[in-house]
Amino acid sequence: MSIRLNPYFVFNGNTREALDFYEKALRGSVVGIMTFGDLPEDPNHPLTDEMKTLVMHAHLKVGNADLMFSDTFPGTSHQADGDTVQIAIHPTEETIAREIFAALEDGGQVVMPLQKTDWSPLYGIVKDRFGVTFQVNVPGEQPQG
Repeated sequence: MSIRLNPYFVFNGNTREALDFYEKALRGSVVGIMTFGDLPEDPNHPLTDEMKTLVMHAHLKVGNADLMFSDTFPGTSHQADGDTVQIAIHPTEETIAREIFAALEDGGQVVMPLQKTDWSPLYGIVKDRFGVTFQVNVPGEQPQG
């Protein structure tokens, strides 16, 4: 049996902005975007023109990882809190780690500055402008055993 997991980000009407931000910050590539307006019309649940432009599903490829995105359906509750789940990123090069960290920091907040730790030559935590917390970790040398 094979199981694959991926993060699914849910935003409150600003998924396109977030998708563009993450595409640049994480050096990703947008695979596809589907809006609520792309679905067949349902006379029992009519959509306004504004609702039709919201993102129902988007897919961003970052390296071998798949990130998924969606706007909440108008009228449903949304709570932005990036502390329950954090995304760990493991670039192998310190230069790239610094660039990713700086991009995520733009408009966000550094929780722990990039620094050498016992397990990594460069590790830091940043909460981005959307409230999502990222751990940037350059893998250290693995002990031989």
